[in-house]
Amino acid sequence: MSTLPPLVEPAGQLSEEELVRYDRHLLLPQIGLQGQLRLRNARVLVVGAGGLGSPALAYLAAAGVGVLGVVDDDRVEVSNLQRQILHGTEDVGRPKVESAADAVARWNPHVEVRTHPVRLTSENAMEIVAGYDLVLDGTDNFATRYLVNDACALSGIPYVWASILRFDGQVSVFWAGHGPCYRCLFPEPPPPGMVPSCAEGGVLGVLCAALGSAQVNEAIKLVTGAGEPLLGRLQIHDALAATWHTLEFAADPDCALCGTDPTITELQDYEELCGLPPVQEPVPTVEVAELRTMLAERAEGRRRFTLVDVREPHEREVSLIDGSVLVPKGAIESGDGVALLPRDEPLVLYCRSGARSEQSLRALRAAGFAEVSHLEGGILAWQA
Repeated sequence: MSTLPPLVEPAGQLSEEELVRYDRHLLLPQIGLQGQLRLRNARVLVVGAGGLGSPALAYLAAAGVGVLGVVDDDRVEVSNLQRQILHGTEDVGRPKVESAADAVARWNPHVEVRTHPVRLTSENAMEIVAGYDLVLDGTDNFATRYLVNDACALSGIPYVWASILRFDGQVSVFWAGHGPCYRCLFPEPPPPGMVPSCAEGGVLGVLCAALGSAQVNEAIKLVTGAGEPLLGRLQIHDALAATWHTLEFAADPDCALCGTDPTITELQDYEELCGLPPVQEPVPTVEVAELRTMLAERAEGRRRFTLVDVREPHEREVSLIDGSVLVPKGAIESGDGVALLPRDEPLVLYCRSGARSEQSLRALRAAGFAEVSHLEGGILAWQA
């Protein structure tokens, strides 16, 4: 028995082609024709067209959800293709929302795709979310998770959340007014840097499929009223052990957002909430073509500089730029690695994509190094 009524009213009718396409759904008593008509009338927003968003969009489209929204301001990179199955080699460099829309159109021409090629912010989230019945979150940072949760809670719609890292994943449903919200489970974000991103810690590609499809399962149950949603339950998956565990949790009466005396009544500054640094002045960068020229001139004895790899040793085993030395970001920030670097010649730093090298550059500037720049786009740009 369902614990919640169906989220969406049924549409008028299905075409003959749709009746054939969704035949296996129509045979399920818990879904049937009325459930499929509800899916046909549903509007689902997917935040992020990456690892989780890819399988989520694929199965939402296959299930016959009438309107799919996609929010993402990123472009497809080669390193995405190991897990982001929406995109192919030919899509590298394209906006992810465009690649996603094309993929959905191939899978199901009956689905309308609405693209939002923007970064979700406190300024636009309420307006974007207002056009949908529920939201699936496929992002990989805490600031956006709190933003999506708060926008959904203030809009009164359910929020289907998942998180993945390395070999582990979590999934749940949050719906203020009907059960806990994300803040009930995670009242405060972790300290900055405590939890690595997938770009830093890695992720098993197929884990995205397991958690993304679990999100779609919850969306289908919410839309149709079938089964019992993961509201007030956290499902935890360990891919290495091949286990799923479920933990129960309740709405927090003291929750700042959905408690009995809420203090959050509008969207906040989520970068500040998560302890992220404010926007800083730009730092000197070196483009790939420029670095190639610099390395050639150094080999000919016409230029002096030190190329510094600030990644971790295991990353260097996979790929590196010849002629670089390894001094990890952590060693630079702790001060242990500073003595390893020359002060009498320029330094050029690089990491995977440019984020860690920029942070290392700022740390070296604070330590008194004057001539420091970093490779724009990191080793990914170098390889491309």
